Amino acid sequence: MARKADVSDRMLSAALELAAGCGWRSVSLAEIAGEAGVSLAEAYAAYPTKASILAGLIARTDRQVLAGGATEKEESVRDRLFEVLMRRFDALTPHKDAVAGILRDLPSDPAAILAMAPRLANGMAWMVETAGLSSSGLRGAIRVKVVTLIYLNTLRVWLRDDSADMAQTMASLDQGLRRAEKLIRCCRLRSRGSRWGSDRDQGLAEAEAPAEG
Repeated sequence: MARKADVSDRMLSAALELAAGCGWRSVSLAEIAGEAGVSLAEAYAAYPTKASILAGLIARTDRQVLAGGATEKEESVRDRLFEVLMRRFDALTPHKDAVAGILRDLPSDPAAILAMAPRLANGMAWMVETAGLSSSGLRGAIRVKVVTLIYLNTLRVWLRDDSADMAQTMASLDQGLRRAEKLIRCCRLRSRGSRWGSDRDQGLAEAEAPAEG
């Protein structure tokens, strides 16, 4: 019997291959197992539902981003978040057709959406942490929610971006981060009790001298 990690990787790769070719709605678990070359019992042990496969895809993307390590503290918060989220798009780019197929069919599968939501939120919390910010407490929850919204909005642009250097994606992400910075300032979230970053942060943190975390 194949190792569980190997089965999981093969299942994820097979799911992406099939989603790219014929969308997500019509693909069955048995077809994914067959494409992966694993038994139904092994497939079930790794991913009992299609929703769990999607959660696994998110988790694998998280790991790819985290493998790049934490961002440089000397950079602004905006630059750090930009770097982390672009790593995510870099990781997804080889699978763009598959991601497009999945997202196109996802609205018809509410159960999958409900299953993916906490996985995505957890992944975005790790993106915030990788950028050198805390995802804990009320301030952390706000950071995660804002970063998630920026990511999802940029994702729509990324799907249409056919440029070699992802210029449209980078422009959209930068614009989203700048808008968030402006909104935070307007809402007075830069007060000492509601800061994004550290003393050196000029972007989404504070133009003056915010507290750490």
